[in-house]
Amino acid sequence: MNASASVWVGRVLSGLFVLFMLGASAAPKLMGMPIADQIMHDLGWPPGYVLGIGILELTLTLLYIYRPTSVFAAVLFMGLFGGAMATHMRAESPLFSHTLFGIYLGIMMWGGLWLRDEKLRTLFPWRHKDS
Repeated sequence: MNASASVWVGRVLSGLFVLFMLGASAAPKLMGMPIADQIMHDLGWPPGYVLGIGILELTLTLLYIYRPTSVFAAVLFMGLFGGAMATHMRAESPLFSHTLFGIYLGIMMWGGLWLRDEKLRTLFPWRHKDS
């Protein structure tokens, strides 16, 4: 894949990640949708955490969009995803659809960033079998 194509694939992956984080994760929490409170309750979280988590998700998403802070945001997101995965493990949620969803988001987030950022590809190069 040439550099231009990989950058565009990275932008698409990053865009899908951002759309998911804004539309399916942060927005329901920030808009006070009952489903957000219900999910948090089902996972064992006490009332009152939904808005704070929504603000955190929005803040990290905005940091991810802004290129100079995108790697920093990706590292912080992995902490958030780790906490979400631990919560799902404790609640005995289904493994592949719920518990590992943070890994899926992390792969999409880091994959998009890696494909569109040459410095990150230099730091974490793809090694071929014959190298």
